Amino acid sequence: MKTYFKIAAVALAATAAISSHADSSYPAAGKTVTIIVPFTAGGPTDKVARDLAESMRKHLNNATIVIDNADGAGSTIGTAKAARAKNDGYTLLLTHIGMSTIPTLYRKLSFNVLNDFEYAGIINDVPMTLIGRPTLPAKNFAEVKDWVGKNQGKVNLANAGVGSASHLCGLMFQASLQQEMTPVPYKGAAPAIADLMGNQVDLLCDQTTNTTSQIAAKKVQAYAVTTTKPLTTPALKDLPTLQSLGMKDFNVTIWHGLYAPKGTPAEVVKKINEAMKASLKDPEFIKRQEALGAVIASDDRTNPAGHKKFVEGEIAKWGKVIKAAGIYAD
Repeated sequence: MKTYFKIAAVALAATAAISSHADSSYPAAGKTVTIIVPFTAGGPTDKVARDLAESMRKHLNNATIVIDNADGAGSTIGTAKAARAKNDGYTLLLTHIGMSTIPTLYRKLSFNVLNDFEYAGIINDVPMTLIGRPTLPAKNFAEVKDWVGKNQGKVNLANAGVGSASHLCGLMFQASLQQEMTPVPYKGAAPAIADLMGNQVDLLCDQTTNTTSQIAAKKVQAYAVTTTKPLTTPALKDLPTLQSLGMKDFNVTIWHGLYAPKGTPAEVVKKINEAMKASLKDPEFIKRQEALGAVIASDDRTNPAGHKKFVEGEIAKWGKVIKAAGIYAD
């Protein structure tokens, strides 16, 4: 019996030593790191992932990092794939604010957002803008409120689909304004903005990545931004915040975060987090993100614990909004 325990102890020690060595050498030479993006190639989240991968590899022994676009079902297909992946640090997940909304939008998920992932840090925040069709009679936000109030039941609010960033912002906008509008879902932001410019719909709340060029070209009317402070982007710097216009606590940004499957070794998560934070200071990465209209994260959310605490708060915030609207994706 004693011999058995000695052998077992030696085996455990050897396993721990091997694991520790593997962690310290992460990523191993010749091993590829895959970042799952639960959205189509070419979109804003995909662009963030590719830019981050290019920078992070320099801080991970020049490892090969590839992007796996596992899109569909409002990001739940790719997120589920990441949750099931081997927890060795060679499969990661990069997704956006949807990580905090899918627990409410989808009531039969095969994974748990808070329990099935290791949190590796928030990367950036993409502000949003409230814009209107060119012929909308309202020329500023005060007039928008007045116009919406006088046209109850007749105002339509475009979005890029159920669960999209613009849909979430629209729900928050209606709740804050305490006015119901008719949602008009599209299959993506591009057709929604096209119809807004064509005066087919009234209002839209969407990411600066999708609206800045139209605002700069004066193809739409811009009323406000959804951040707590005004933006510095030339085309948006004169727009007031919705908070400053009386919409208390209105703060909506499309943030992006990095995750690993639950059980990924702590030392590996630490290395991933350190590489990510080094990338957030990379001038080229910063330049590319600013071109998207994104603001690089620099607060405690860039740390794993701060990231998870933030997402917990976001789940609670969006859960109330989605449940109040009674809109679900399943």
